[in-house]
Amino acid sequence: MTIRLTPVAIPDFGTIDEPPALPPARYAARCDAALAAAGTDWLVVYADREHMANVMFLSGFEPRFEEALLLLGPGGRRIVVTGNECVPYAERAPLPGLTVRLAQTMSLLGQDRSVAPRLTDVLRDAGLAPGTRTGIVGWKYLAAEEWDDGLPAPSFLPAAYHAAIARVVGADAVEDRTAVLLHPETGHRSIIDADQIAVFEAAAARGSAMVWSVLSQLRPGDRERDGAARMGYHGDPFNVHMMLASGGAADGGVIGLASPGPRVLRKGDGVSTAVGLWGGLTARAGLLDDADDAFVATAADYFAGLVEWYRVARVGTPGGELHDAVTGTLARGGLHSLLNPGHLTGHEEWSHTPVRPGSTERLRSGMHVQVDVIPTPMRDGWALNCEDSVVLADAALRAELADRHPAVMARIDARRRFMTDTLGVAVDETVLPLSSVPLCLAPLWLKADHLFVQE
Repeated sequence: MTIRLTPVAIPDFGTIDEPPALPPARYAARCDAALAAAGTDWLVVYADREHMANVMFLSGFEPRFEEALLLLGPGGRRIVVTGNECVPYAERAPLPGLTVRLAQTMSLLGQDRSVAPRLTDVLRDAGLAPGTRTGIVGWKYLAAEEWDDGLPAPSFLPAAYHAAIARVVGADAVEDRTAVLLHPETGHRSIIDADQIAVFEAAAARGSAMVWSVLSQLRPGDRERDGAARMGYHGDPFNVHMMLASGGAADGGVIGLASPGPRVLRKGDGVSTAVGLWGGLTARAGLLDDADDAFVATAADYFAGLVEWYRVARVGTPGGELHDAVTGTLARGGLHSLLNPGHLTGHEEWSHTPVRPGSTERLRSGMHVQVDVIPTPMRDGWALNCEDSVVLADAALRAELADRHPAVMARIDARRRFMTDTLGVAVDETVLPLSSVPLCLAPLWLKADHLFVQE
């Protein structure tokens, strides 16, 4: 098999209509399942602007400006504790039976503290009491090798909130239960259902179209901000800031995390851009040029690694096997993956990943995965990347998706046919591509209609 750069017309895979909102009962079921899996009397889930996905997944609410705690307790009690500005916003959450309580500790500095200044009082009033076993969920958790043997590991939520919970229930009654939601194979957020797939597919399709709009229209003489203005943003919530960065050989490496600025682009610059919405991130990087044989050769070696990702990935593949297959293919071209070549995604860009060296955790049906293979090393002034998201789905989940959301499944099937028939890349039936530009890698942005294919 050979890899060739050739003109390719990317088809329209279908109109992206607004997906239906998740039914409120779905949030209630998620809360009940999380509390049961925690095995504690109460489960307290932390959120802030950067780390909102756990509470969003469980309740449909995400705090803005402030922090929040979602308390799940006996008898189906569901309580959001948050600050001055978020109380009325939280009251709109779709979670049935939710009550909202004010804790002004969570408000911004200088705001009123005269109504509910002590978080400990609010927690007691909510029902927490001495000796009640309380699980806490932060935004990540420490692995065994990250902490001293025999000592309890700290949790990832602000010390003030951990201390308040411990003050109310007793330090010995507090247990970290973050893995209930975030374990890379069994975490509740690691597996999504057909309705959530439909919501995320719409976002991933729109976000990827925004990236391609930037890539295909950028020209020498544009400022980075001019390029960003062409993405066609229509109000979808971001899970990361919009990224667009550029640089020439004299500027050093192109830092893909950067936001667009006033820099004027020149022919031959490396350029990287990414858009991440609630439901998936798409990234592309290449040269703002119409010819560069050395770069195209390196990009072809990188594309071979992406082809290997899709050859190996399917429901049941161990994460370590996928990792080794991709990194081994990249190595033959003198490349390696900067980060894990694949991770779980969703409301947040990265929650966890089973794709690690030696991992026996398997790709499971319902996993929402970002194909995140960032090649390195790159020469100064070069940029190269092609990231999209997919969902893994067994026959039962595919049938449910087709029944409940036939237009979504039709778009997914059309993308898979394009990848197989036009790009020459076989995609297993359990891999559902969500991007509007699936595996479309145009290394030369002034020839954006030229994509890599395998023949």
